[in-house]
Amino acid sequence: MKSATVSALALSTILFSASAIFAQELASKDRIGLADAAKTLVVRLTNDSPNNSDPAIAEGYQKLFVEFIKKHPEWKLQMQFMSSDIGTEQAKMLEQAKAGNAPDCAAVDSFVLSQFMVNKVLADFTPYFSKEEVDDLFPFIRAGITDKDQTVRAWWWDTDLRVLYRNKSIVADAPETWDDLKKAALASTKEGMEGVLFNGGRWEGTTFDWLANYWALGGKLVDDSGKPVFGEGENKEKFLKALNYFKDLVDSGAAPKRVSTIANYDDMNAAAAAGTTALFIGGNWQYAQLKTTLEEDEFANWTFSPIPGPTADQRSTGTGGWTIASFSKDKDKVEMCANLAREVYMGPANALQQQLPTRKSLFDKYEVFSTEANKTFAQALVNGQARPGVPIYPEISNQIQIMMGDVLSGTKKPEEALDAAFSAAMEAYKRL
Repeated sequence: MKSATVSALALSTILFSASAIFAQELASKDRIGLADAAKTLVVRLTNDSPNNSDPAIAEGYQKLFVEFIKKHPEWKLQMQFMSSDIGTEQAKMLEQAKAGNAPDCAAVDSFVLSQFMVNKVLADFTPYFSKEEVDDLFPFIRAGITDKDQTVRAWWWDTDLRVLYRNKSIVADAPETWDDLKKAALASTKEGMEGVLFNGGRWEGTTFDWLANYWALGGKLVDDSGKPVFGEGENKEKFLKALNYFKDLVDSGAAPKRVSTIANYDDMNAAAAAGTTALFIGGNWQYAQLKTTLEEDEFANWTFSPIPGPTADQRSTGTGGWTIASFSKDKDKVEMCANLAREVYMGPANALQQQLPTRKSLFDKYEVFSTEANKTFAQALVNGQARPGVPIYPEISNQIQIMMGDVLSGTKKPEEALDAAFSAAMEAYKRL
């Protein structure tokens, strides 16, 4: 009996060792799959991959990739990884795609996806995702991955959004409108708080967070051709209305003048931890940061709600995220890339990194997204809007940042600042 037990133990040890060796053979720094696999898919990814700087996340991704390749044993993934300079990486990849030298499958920032679409370098993913899967996507996601012919050109797998955080022991009810937020912020100053905080300094967060207000009014930054239109006609009227709203928050004391220097979401976390604010506009990821930063009883006072709109029915929120797309003309490689998007990223990777899914049903499928907080994030995503992926957007954003600083500091009047921003954006557009 003892001999049989020892033999069984030995056999188990041998099998475990063999399994470990096999797993090692399937994964190296730049390869997933057997080295002599018949087919190769060149894949270029960000740190949402086994190249993640967090050892636990990197290990989690490696397991997902190994399990994936076990289902497709005739393939190996030749891995390439992008640097942290995402803008340069994406621009380089677009040029490679136009020249026919891009990887077979890659991570494409949703922010620039439409530039790849306009240049017609993306393969057709439509055959590999069902109508039910596409219909399950949040509206802005569905619109973002389909071209004018409703062809699916990529799979957008994760996203984020901006919300209004509040200390409910000071601001009990969620502000629904701009007027509600102003009143709540002013009331909070009587409790010793500094009012509502938001990004107003010189960086992209200032533009992106404020745009929710402009988009809620139905404003557009560019037309269908990518030409700036925010400084003319009805768009100018809407732009000025949203800009004057932020100016009034500062002028009235509902927001402190220092918002014109805030250029980091960490500033809002610090203010919450110091007990100097009861309201701020930030990203969904900050909820977990607050939980880590604050004492348990203090964190219990914090909650969030959708960003208020001009009316309760006019809402928007800025959203970002990453897609997986194929540049290959080989149908087998295109299908394999789509398989990677579905089997590794569409759900499993969301859960691994706790990055918000783009399909409504996935919030119920994965326990980590079934919390009340994540369900509320899912509801807010219905009003999500992505930045226009056009070449002129970075300069539009730059000009809005300059404009916001001038207006919030009182250096320029709103219409004067808007006219200057629009003129500069148009000059830059002519040089493209």
